[in-house]
Amino acid sequence: MADSTLVALGSIAERRWGLFTTAQAEAAGIARKQLSRMASTGAIERLAQGVYRMAGSPAQEHESIYATWLALGGASAPRAATGVAAIVAAGTTAAIAHDIGDFFPSGYDFIVPSRKGTRLPGVRLRIRTLSRDDVIPVAGLPTLTVERTIADLVDIGTDASLVADALRDAVRADKLVAPDRLVDHLSPIANRRKTTGSALANDLFELAGVHPEGWDRD
Repeated sequence: MADSTLVALGSIAERRWGLFTTAQAEAAGIARKQLSRMASTGAIERLAQGVYRMAGSPAQEHESIYATWLALGGASAPRAATGVAAIVAAGTTAAIAHDIGDFFPSGYDFIVPSRKGTRLPGVRLRIRTLSRDDVIPVAGLPTLTVERTIADLVDIGTDASLVADALRDAVRADKLVAPDRLVDHLSPIANRRKTTGSALANDLFELAGVHPEGWDRD
């Protein structure tokens, strides 16, 4: 195995959690057969369909999420028309990335700007239009902001107690920085329930037993 091959792969992997994809390797002139040989010798480790980790790179806490995002083409897909990344962690996947709530990665939830198919098991792709203000990088992973994540959990019908747990963690960790923006995200959901975004937010804060700084709509 040429040292230049390891250097090339290492250069790619250091940009994203010590991981790289088959497509990225091929773009660097490294054939799939080379990757197979390297995997058989332990120089690289296969994590998911078309995703590898460099030997010696430490496993990341949310590595399965990162590997799935890469396997979906997250590192190479062109941005949406709004300038947002084409694949964005959402729902419980976003909550896990933010380390809020008590969720387990039994599946993976991402938002995409248009219809996209995948054969990856346990992956849910939802079509939504996101603005730049809806998305934030979390350890390099395009993810819904905390405020948008909380509203998204409500929107997909997550148990209210689990949403409250996530909200409590977010407030106590000073990760929910814009309560008014949470109200904006909740408003369309609240309208369907014949209430207001402010009232829905207040109910969630009461259930969570927290009162974030800047919230005065009791």
